[in-house]
Amino acid sequence: MNRQRRWSSSPTRASIAPAARHCLEGAQLIETVNEARHVPGWISASIHKSFDGRQVVNYVQFESHAAARAVTRHLLSCGLIQRNTALGTVAPGQYEVAYAIEQE
Repeated sequence: MNRQRRWSSSPTRASIAPAARHCLEGAQLIETVNEARHVPGWISASIHKSFDGRQVVNYVQFESHAAARAVTRHLLSCGLIQRNTALGTVAPGQYEVAYAIEQE
């Protein structure tokens, strides 16, 4: 990570209803990420699933808080956030990356 830049991250934790767990690996999640990646300022997304399949953490990084807001607006306008939050209980967050350690 370039330590001179202040990236924005948006980890979102969700408890997924049993009937909707198949969506985690399906086209629904892939469609959302593919739609987000075309918005300027989007950097990456990493999806983490608990071993029992009941919890998911979506960790997304953006170039700035403004870019995070732009991606959110875009996904809302497409109806993708509304569709995905219907899968279970969602706890979103937005943070500034204060420090990161990477393998050298």
